Amino acid sequence: MTNDFEVKMSPLVFSIGKKAPLACFVILLFAATRLKAAPPGRSGDVVATGRFWHITDLHLDPTYHLTPDPTKVCFSSKGEPATDAGLFGAFPCDSPYSLIQSVFLHMDHLVQPEDFFIWTGDSPPHVPVDELSTEMVIQVMSNMTQTIRQHFPNITVYPAVGNHDYWPQDQMPTSTNDIYKAAARLWKPWLQTDALQTLREGGFYSQLVYPGLRVVSVNSILYYGPNEATANISDPAGQFEWLEDTLKRAEQQMEKVFIISHIPIGFLPFARNTTAIRKADNERLVDIFRAHSSVIAGQFYGHTHRDSIMVLLDQKGKPVNSVFVSPAVTPFKDVYTPYSNNPAVRLYLYDMDDFGILDIWQYYLNLTEANLKQRADWKLEYTMTDTFGLTDLRPASLLQLALSLWLPPTSTFDTYYSHFIVGYNNQLLCRAECKVSQLCSMLYLDQASYSICVTQQQKQLLVSNPLSNKPL
Repeated sequence: MTNDFEVKMSPLVFSIGKKAPLACFVILLFAATRLKAAPPGRSGDVVATGRFWHITDLHLDPTYHLTPDPTKVCFSSKGEPATDAGLFGAFPCDSPYSLIQSVFLHMDHLVQPEDFFIWTGDSPPHVPVDELSTEMVIQVMSNMTQTIRQHFPNITVYPAVGNHDYWPQDQMPTSTNDIYKAAARLWKPWLQTDALQTLREGGFYSQLVYPGLRVVSVNSILYYGPNEATANISDPAGQFEWLEDTLKRAEQQMEKVFIISHIPIGFLPFARNTTAIRKADNERLVDIFRAHSSVIAGQFYGHTHRDSIMVLLDQKGKPVNSVFVSPAVTPFKDVYTPYSNNPAVRLYLYDMDDFGILDIWQYYLNLTEANLKQRADWKLEYTMTDTFGLTDLRPASLLQLALSLWLPPTSTFDTYYSHFIVGYNNQLLCRAECKVSQLCSMLYLDQASYSICVTQQQKQLLVSNPLSNKPL
């Protein structure tokens, strides 16, 4: 560790879809309770503070219904029994409409007129490819867009496409198609003409939020490993070139940029030596973001369904970007994963002078409790600065947090890991190799530095020989 928080770089359709339109599902009634009051906005603060909400991974499953047979509750469980199914969902399943409505009903009380939203993709459910079609994907995207607009008609939303927002899933092409065109049509109330043009052509866009702040929505599905449509293409849809040009122009115009995208950069915190996108494309994005880090005020992603942070370091180990991965609304859990997440949505606070991120207010729904009470009591899970004793969430502060998580005692890391799974099961602990995967991915986003981190930490594990658990 060096001074100033630098790090040495040692380196349906569903079968029901054929019989009924997607919007025709039962909306169950439930009681609504108000959340704890959200933080103040822009007026009256010592620091002029802006706010925006992050929604991700809604994954609507319109087949969800309560039935005596737990294997038939939802298509997204793929036959796995949903033994805990209730009014607001079940952990093997994607979101019922009642769960999604509950998120927006509670946000109704908290959203302020000058807020904006980022929405980082994945509206359709996790189902086999032959259970969907292009038309059904567009219907789900349309349903979710209309739901958001009905609740928040005067709020601007900046969306990003997810890997499930296409059919077949993951296979987003490099040129205009029915999905890109549908997204442009659906999101026209929020986006300007030039943004809609690149959205139609490649699934990405840039738009000024207000003078000084720009959102850049990156189509990370073009770089996703399972995407065979873009395999062996050095610059799919010309997005790398467009991104660099956009960041250069932002710098010339003295703007700051929020990067939004579905799939995060860096390494997955729950899988050893695995990048979320193709490794070569990850290296290129990391290089681009380092080169333009002075313009980028924050990066915001979804996809993993978990709550995590990363710190982008430059080649000298200086923290240059704060990177946030927001947990999902869906409680979906596949059979191979020992944990899931409670449904979640979050609010960011940012400094309106330099656009640095000041805090996160993370809200969640205890799904088990909500089903038992037949009532969706969305609650404040944590505020990040209070929970971890930080002054703000700028890169230096996040690096301070990341470094502290390596040190004993483990209580701070245990708190972080509990938030990672959004309180799914506080008895689950992450130790030894699991912790190495978490912490190396937090600080080292390129292959060389990540490999060094893992190698060094593995050697320490062998020396100390602790009671270990396998990586989760």
